[in-house]
Amino acid sequence: MTATEPVGAAPTAESVIAADVPQPAPGATPPRTPLIARAAAELVGTAALVAIVVGSGIQATDLTDDVALRLLANSTATVFGLGVLIALLGPVSGAHFNPAVTLAEWWTARRGGAGVTAREVAVYVPSQIVGAVAGAILADAMFGEPLVKWATHDRSAGNLLLGEVVATAGLILLIFGLARTDRLRFAPVAVASYIGAAYWFTSSTSFANPAVTIGRAFTDTFAGIAPASVPGFIGMQLIGAVVGLALVAVIFMRGKTGQEQPAA
Repeated sequence: MTATEPVGAAPTAESVIAADVPQPAPGATPPRTPLIARAAAELVGTAALVAIVVGSGIQATDLTDDVALRLLANSTATVFGLGVLIALLGPVSGAHFNPAVTLAEWWTARRGGAGVTAREVAVYVPSQIVGAVAGAILADAMFGEPLVKWATHDRSAGNLLLGEVVATAGLILLIFGLARTDRLRFAPVAVASYIGAAYWFTSSTSFANPAVTIGRAFTDTFAGIAPASVPGFIGMQLIGAVVGLALVAVIFMRGKTGQEQPAA
């Protein structure tokens, strides 16, 4: 009986059918979303993220010659877009949109924590990469740019590579720190805010994402990265993920239970 049903009313067909459907026990873990749905969410989410990054960069370039204003427009669009995507798709796939995050989750699962399986990694990562490339092509199409034109923006300098280590380590520390403290509900705002800030405080403008890095190589626009610079960026991002996980292990070290405390 629902709150709107009058007392003593005869049961409806809908209520009888609902009563016959097995209900999960209170507190039971809900069934996971099918893997194909999660893969679709990762593909669409990563595509939308790259379309936002590349598209806002093209728009900013068309509107102003001031590089600072271009970066401000690019980072602002990314902050709002990323926050919306995490809020929308987080309940479906976890809203990784990032192979570094997926691999870090797989590693924590291997160590006994919550995370994705190797099979899920094998589905998530290709979905993210395909989505990133599709997002770059979509952004170019919307603004009348060549659909695929290799970027010529060289980003191979050592200081930029260091920036990617810092950006990725901070991202992993944030995400897994929120998870360790049971505050993942703040992820849409926290992660988007961090990426927006990292646009400005890192020398590399915080790619912090191997899939996005690959996608941005397909567009010779403001947000592009030359293909020759991609391996270096991805290598530093993976190193940053390792550093981030190490920081999580140290900063959010789990305390001993009362039974584990030595006797006085």
